[in-house]
Amino acid sequence: MSGFAAPLVCLALAVPAFAQTPALIAVNQGDATASVISPASARQTATIAEDVTGVHAHEAAVSPDGRTLYLPVYGSTGVGKPGLDGHEMLVVDLPSRKIIHRVDFGHGVRPHCVIYDRNSGLLYVTTELDEAVTVIDPKTLQIVAKIPTGQPQSHMLALTHDGKRGYTANVGPGTVSVLDMVAHKTLAVIPISGETQRISISPDDSMVFTSDQIKPRLAVIDTTTNKVKTWVALPGTGYGTASTHDGHWLLVAVPKAGEVAVVNLRTLKVERTIAVPSAPQEVLVRPDGRVAYVSCNASGKVAAIDLATWKVESLISAGPGADGLAWAK
Repeated sequence: MSGFAAPLVCLALAVPAFAQTPALIAVNQGDATASVISPASARQTATIAEDVTGVHAHEAAVSPDGRTLYLPVYGSTGVGKPGLDGHEMLVVDLPSRKIIHRVDFGHGVRPHCVIYDRNSGLLYVTTELDEAVTVIDPKTLQIVAKIPTGQPQSHMLALTHDGKRGYTANVGPGTVSVLDMVAHKTLAVIPISGETQRISISPDDSMVFTSDQIKPRLAVIDTTTNKVKTWVALPGTGYGTASTHDGHWLLVAVPKAGEVAVVNLRTLKVERTIAVPSAPQEVLVRPDGRVAYVSCNASGKVAAIDLATWKVESLISAGPGADGLAWAK
């Protein structure tokens, strides 16, 4: 615990300002909403109700044109815990902030992480209870394929920058599955620990990172060998991660410590920590590379970290249980 062609709505008249203005989306587990946040004012400007009962979304993705939001509705609980199993993904028109479609997976699958792959033009959604990544055509909103992970609890997904390889963090088994996203098959399963969480990939695709949930350390996977090449000691159990665009730094959320650890990717050591509100979850680096946003679950805040000064420049009020983050245009 750590990333977008709207087929159904095309307005020919005046385009709402939202469609032209970048926004940060935060998914709030506590009240089943998504916050629309202005990065310029560092304020929540709107909320989108998921219109569900007893279940909620955890993660989100946005179409490349910034007009469509995708919200897989995971269920009522956390990974591996008993509860209601989500079976659909909400499709939201962002300018109007209205749900315009629901993709039904046909049965409870606990859909979680969603990625819009700009290379293939496809949506990938982890569907844990199917032990697969489900492939959706965003133009038709039809399920077109499933990629087996060979493991239960495939919770999060990271893609190489050409979209050809995928890596899933399989929580309960404590493994990472390596996927051929083109041939739709599992290439390898990498043992990590008794339990692992979240996953990300370096800008040059050479390393994949996932947080051990048994010991306070980060696994660094060599994507050439598909083996753990080293471990990075952390100040507490890690969660979501994200690299800076220059490939020099990796930010790691450390929930129990209420901080973000900054790992030097040249030395693979923690160089500094940054205090943030309780239970940081996910890290998203803004497209311009200047700011990293960190969702802080317990406080419902999003911390904005200036990557030049390594200081928290603002704390943005989102909603209860703020978790998944996505960038809109």
